[in-house]
Amino acid sequence: MSANRLAGEASPYLLQHAENPVDWYPWCDAAFERARQENMLILLSIGYSTCHWCHVMAHECFEDNDVAALMNRNFVAIKVDREERPDIDQVYMDACQRMTGGGGWPLTVFLTPDALPFYAATYIPKRGSRGRPGMMDLLPLVAEKWQTEPEQLIKVGQQVVDLLNRSEGAAAAPDLDAAIFARATGQLGASFDQRHAGFGKAPKFPRPHDLSFLLHRYRVTGDASLLAMVEQTLVAMRCGGIYDHLGFGFHRYATDAAWQVPHFEKMLYDQAGLLTVYAEAFQLTGNPMYARTAREIVTYLRRDMRAPQGAFYSAEDADTDGVEGLFYVWSAAEIRQHLGKAPAQHFSTVYGVVAEGNFHDEASGELTGTNILSLSTSVALDDAENLAEARHQLLTARQQRTRPHRDEKLVTGWNGMLISALAKASTVLDEPSFYMDARQVARCIEAQLTTSDGRLLRCSRDGTASVGGFAEDYAFVACGLLDLYAAGFETGDLLRAIDLAGRLADLFQDEQSGCLYDTAHDANPLVVRPRTGWDGAIPSAGSVALDVFARLFLLTGDLRWRTRAERLLLSFSAQVTRSPGGFTRLLQAASCLLEPSRELVVAGRQEASETQALLKVAQQHVNANLVILLRPEPLPAELA
Repeated sequence: MSANRLAGEASPYLLQHAENPVDWYPWCDAAFERARQENMLILLSIGYSTCHWCHVMAHECFEDNDVAALMNRNFVAIKVDREERPDIDQVYMDACQRMTGGGGWPLTVFLTPDALPFYAATYIPKRGSRGRPGMMDLLPLVAEKWQTEPEQLIKVGQQVVDLLNRSEGAAAAPDLDAAIFARATGQLGASFDQRHAGFGKAPKFPRPHDLSFLLHRYRVTGDASLLAMVEQTLVAMRCGGIYDHLGFGFHRYATDAAWQVPHFEKMLYDQAGLLTVYAEAFQLTGNPMYARTAREIVTYLRRDMRAPQGAFYSAEDADTDGVEGLFYVWSAAEIRQHLGKAPAQHFSTVYGVVAEGNFHDEASGELTGTNILSLSTSVALDDAENLAEARHQLLTARQQRTRPHRDEKLVTGWNGMLISALAKASTVLDEPSFYMDARQVARCIEAQLTTSDGRLLRCSRDGTASVGGFAEDYAFVACGLLDLYAAGFETGDLLRAIDLAGRLADLFQDEQSGCLYDTAHDANPLVVRPRTGWDGAIPSAGSVALDVFARLFLLTGDLRWRTRAERLLLSFSAQVTRSPGGFTRLLQAASCLLEPSRELVVAGRQEASETQALLKVAQQHVNANLVILLRPEPLPAELA
């Protein structure tokens, strides 16, 4: 089979579709030019390379000649990697949620030749069932509608875009005050699962920024119930099947309320967020399990996710050979084979392994005969620690299996998140090697993901990078450099953070409203200029930018940073007032503006033992809003 236009792309997701019979285009001017010239609709498909349901739809539809023939005859087909182009994904995911009330990936959107969305769905099978249309039903219907009533589809598309373009900040925005923090913790508390921990019902996502926010509020208020919610959740996740008990690291989410059955993909941003919160919990409680978990996350990242350049790859797939979780699950017989009868019996008791298996097939609901390893209670953690040799034997055996696909993109923003996590953990856990890992990531970003004029690129694979950085890339890297500075007090980290923060404000912050857009002022325009509001799977760019601006004001005393921070916070005010629990990372940053803060300046020769001792004491101080500035002697010209 000959390759299509995607064969020349760098994105692993697009390359997965390079030999489809579908005549795919990447997102490019040529695709839209053809659609306009030939008056054809566009079928936009958005996903990512480690997405299970993206694989399912690809096998059912995009590798199928019948579906491909209908697509090629009537549509210009465009494939987008959401991790490479989060701006496109944000626009059309918002459209899908407005039109359907839900969303997810794969995202399937029908557009007019001018990119107006008029129909959206997620996974669509080849053939319909139970009243749900399949691609073989939908494609001819949409094509016929375009021939007979194009005005109607254009009208719907324009209405959707008009809806998306309405500014959420247009309503009167009240000034936020310290009372908003109690409202946010109250919303989280109301959704807390008292039985299984975590928030809400299944599926359960880790959402580490919610946990970090609660720890922050515990530091401020001393409210023990906030710490209890976090600790119960951290223990439940560490014991559950969402944790990889052999190879370490966390899976994307749990499909059940009890954290036992994971969706098996592993994302870099989840590891970064959870490394941070387990380290923070250890700092507050001294519980060695939290420190051990943090160190194990780093072990996983170093072993399986580090690129030769020093940064870290973006994700590992859930599937192996088309079967979800195959790499991770075990039959009771396999465990006996590798451990021997008596050790296997003890291991199986501790990790919940049973002869009939505990893992159900997602489609049929039937037991597969295989087991997800998990610990039934936190008491079993002590037993598990005595099984290190057994776990090592099974991990060695697992390494002989076919590994899941690894997406080897280096995503700038996600690596920025990891700089923060490694830097913070290096201080809390007294692990200098974590600090060196963080510094190596920063060097890689500077060398391979930064243009000659200092602008960031979004991602790179095999040395190829072409997409400009988005607001989240600038915000996360600037924040990472501030955390790296707080761990090592290297002046260069502070200066580069100031440079990136300035670019973030100049390129992405609106002069009139103060809001932060996801795309730069000089980026190629989409039908809507996207602006991420709430904190979702990862914190929003606006939330992290607020943290960066506020901290730079405290560190430098430059009022421009306070003005930028206050204007940005005001742009979120109406949304935060309506639903504060959805803005936990933003509110944690806002604490520096709305509550008392402390600035500590240490003056002295950086290499002096007295200076280092004082800095180390200050770093270990558990304070909610403390920033530390080293004023080295002699003072560098850049800081004069």
